[in-house]
Amino acid sequence: MFACLFQSQTLLNQLREITGIQDLQVLQSALNVCLVQQHLSMYSGVDCLTYSCFYSRALEVSAEENAACMKRKRCEGSGESCSPADWIRQEDCPVGIRNVGNTCWFSAVIQSLFHLPVFRRLVLNYCLSERVLEKCKSHSEKRNIAFMQELRCLFALMVGSNRRFVDPSAAVELLRDAFRTSEAQQDVSEFTHKLLDWLEDAFQLAANGNNPEDKQNNPMVQLFYGTFVAERLHEEKIVSNIEQFGQYPLQVNGFNNLDECLEGAMVEGEIELLHSDQTMSSGQERWFSKLPPVLTFELSRFEFNQSLGRPEKIHKKLEFPQVIYMDRYLHKNVDQTHGRRGEVKRLKDQLTVLQQKLEGYKNYGSGPAKYPLADMLQYVLEFVTTKPTNVSPASVPTNPSVHTEPSSGDSSQTEPDDAGSSDGSGCPQTATQRTPIHKPFTQCRPPIEVPLQPAPHSVTEEELYFVRSCLQRWRAEVENTINELKASIDKVSQALEGMYSDNSLCQVPYRLHAVLVHEGQASAGHYWAYIYDHANKRWLKYNDVMVTESTWEELVRDSYGGMTNASAYCLMYINGKLPYLIAEDTDNETGQVLKGMDSLPSIMRCYVREDNRWFQQELREWEEQFCIQPKNTLRLNTPNGATSQFSYIQIIIHINLDIKLVYLVLYLASSPCLFLWKSFGSLHQAFHEEYSRLYELSQEETTPQQDPRLQHVLVYFFQNQAPNRVIERTLLEQFADRNLSFDDRAISIMREARSKIRLIKPEDMDMDEYLQWHDDYSMFKTVFAYLLTGLEQYQNGKIREALNYLAHAHQDNSVLLRKGEKKGVDQSLIALYRRKCLKELNENAATLFKSPDENDVAEAVTIMNECIIPCMHLMVRDSVSQEDLDVIELIRSCWCSYLGQDMDDSVQEKLSEFLPRVLDCSAEMVVLKEPPKVRNSPHDLCSRLTAVMESIHSTSVVTVK
Repeated sequence: MFACLFQSQTLLNQLREITGIQDLQVLQSALNVCLVQQHLSMYSGVDCLTYSCFYSRALEVSAEENAACMKRKRCEGSGESCSPADWIRQEDCPVGIRNVGNTCWFSAVIQSLFHLPVFRRLVLNYCLSERVLEKCKSHSEKRNIAFMQELRCLFALMVGSNRRFVDPSAAVELLRDAFRTSEAQQDVSEFTHKLLDWLEDAFQLAANGNNPEDKQNNPMVQLFYGTFVAERLHEEKIVSNIEQFGQYPLQVNGFNNLDECLEGAMVEGEIELLHSDQTMSSGQERWFSKLPPVLTFELSRFEFNQSLGRPEKIHKKLEFPQVIYMDRYLHKNVDQTHGRRGEVKRLKDQLTVLQQKLEGYKNYGSGPAKYPLADMLQYVLEFVTTKPTNVSPASVPTNPSVHTEPSSGDSSQTEPDDAGSSDGSGCPQTATQRTPIHKPFTQCRPPIEVPLQPAPHSVTEEELYFVRSCLQRWRAEVENTINELKASIDKVSQALEGMYSDNSLCQVPYRLHAVLVHEGQASAGHYWAYIYDHANKRWLKYNDVMVTESTWEELVRDSYGGMTNASAYCLMYINGKLPYLIAEDTDNETGQVLKGMDSLPSIMRCYVREDNRWFQQELREWEEQFCIQPKNTLRLNTPNGATSQFSYIQIIIHINLDIKLVYLVLYLASSPCLFLWKSFGSLHQAFHEEYSRLYELSQEETTPQQDPRLQHVLVYFFQNQAPNRVIERTLLEQFADRNLSFDDRAISIMREARSKIRLIKPEDMDMDEYLQWHDDYSMFKTVFAYLLTGLEQYQNGKIREALNYLAHAHQDNSVLLRKGEKKGVDQSLIALYRRKCLKELNENAATLFKSPDENDVAEAVTIMNECIIPCMHLMVRDSVSQEDLDVIELIRSCWCSYLGQDMDDSVQEKLSEFLPRVLDCSAEMVVLKEPPKVRNSPHDLCSRLTAVMESIHSTSVVTVK
């Protein structure tokens, strides 16, 4: 009994490890199906062939059931129910769209367009005459017409279908032909561009011609396209041209809200003219001359990471309003907007000055540690007012329970109660036994007699009165100044917020209609849409087949970004002063709003009725098969004549739970079904092999010529004990890379890996932690690249460039080493060559400084200011070693030796400018000159490390191509 339980538990643990499924109920269900085999073998020892027949018959029944139920596959994963009875549309509930294989992008965009009544009417009423159809000969024209017909049928079903969701396969297949692959998820903006292009061409055919002049009457152009004026300054003249736009792209990085994005997109930069107080753009300004009724913004949330060699998603938070006023971006308001922008610039400059002043009061001090000035004055006041004592630190008893009587010399300055008080037991309590309430930031405290608290050795009443009055006055002045600065900052901030809120710039409102959301990373993810229900004044969430009521708060949480890996990718606004955009169809005679089937053209109405009839037939067939005949059984004969019977439904439910999981249980139990696991385990096998290879590589010893961490990011993760979830996701991302899909097996692994990644929920993975680990590895490679480049430059005699690279390597490496000793490079090698470069460069600068040539002297000063002094300051601020201190003292002695020498006044003046900075390394902010970009690919770094280290040990220069 115990052995059986132990074996079952072992199987469950193995299943959990291999499949990644943590739900024990799912695993136990699969295990229970396998008990069928044990049940049969107890009586007859049924062989593999009999058992295979059992499952073959079960699979046949499952196939029949799938065919009868209109493609039940993917029902659980996509939110569909396994029963057609649950596919019935609820009254007045919008229709969802089935995901037919990485088509969530299609659903998100189509839903946002369908729920725009003006667009829906255009599609449903699309019709071409026979004469126009006869003229359409090209492949693109025929394709566009076919797509419009499929889209028209899809829209008709979304209006009047009795189904809870509809199948878009026909329209999707036409679109997929336009892309390179039918499996990869398409980018929303790419798909929308293609969709709008096709729709524009299709409606152009209906507009009777392909002439450019006719495009102004194209309803798609009128609805979605606008124009802007691009102006630039050329030879002191303003040159402008008019351009058309559809979806307007906006950058996310560097901006906090939609208005800031638009400002950044409309104005490329400003300069002040030499002979005028006005400002004008140095690059190009854009002004909307005509806004489309439907205004769509693309939010650029992807960028290519050069260090990782792959695109990455930008998770930055970006706010957007429900209503945005576009007046300030219109060409007709150029003068007014220019004036406001000038005022905004002035207020922002003023705000920056005020904030800097306030920061100076909040963080005061010349050293690395900063403190609030008001608190520092309070602390000094407390020190001054603390009464002195003759008890020396050496004579203070170590036992706090022993009371020390004050000396006679202190009796004149110490109150009797200050020394201690009786607690009723005759034992006095010293001041060190009391716990005072410490309130340093609120008010001046009366002096507290604490023998161990720092206090002046002696202070007269006159001195005490004078210092106290000054400190109290200064502290009051500081607090008043801080309050005035805060009030000024609030006033300027309010002025900035209200700069564009007056009525003159609030005449063109655009209301948010739809938000397209992307959840995931650059390589994979999921799309859905939030769409405003204008009739019922509510937000709805459209997630493939699921349509649920939502709120603005939920939309903000999922769309702004910065909190999870979900964020808005596309925003669709509509003109708030054009009610026809959201007006529903009405009856021409009665004026009543037409709903459902009544709003469809007659031919589309017949099409929807026919589909609803088929749906009713599907429901009847389901009921007949699974409700009227529930006791359909499968009977198996054993060699001994015993019989076992099982319900078809029970078997099908278990198999549909996860037939592959059942086979996996049989494989782990040493059943003859090993061949089934081979097809299922392609990703698992590749994952296991790569995981093992990289783990073994991480155990190799690091040598001066070889560092295993450079070969792969997971080696770095293993050596630094990264969380398993980070390691596993990184390896899945590697297998999901399309560039590795070189054969059918690799493509199969890629697809399976992407499916695994999409199953990872936001709560299962801390993306900030995941990205931080990859950022650390990117910095690690950069440190190595700086180090190797610095060593190569040093060997080639380019000491100045080498010092810059080595200083940056040491600074970044210190950040990594604070997180773990395996996260960075050996600091001693960097420090050694940094000292060598510093000494040699200082000798070169000293030689140039002695030269009679003014250019040489200027070059020496430049070397000191840009290279040597910043490096010295960084060395002092870090945990400086004795070797570094020796080099710093050598440099200081070198330049101090010039003080007694005769030299020109100009040279003496230059020496006096930089010498204080050489002697005092804590009085300024250190700014290192950024080195040129370096190559940091793992293969490149490995080969360069070997070559450089061999060169160092052989003292011969090696050039790495």
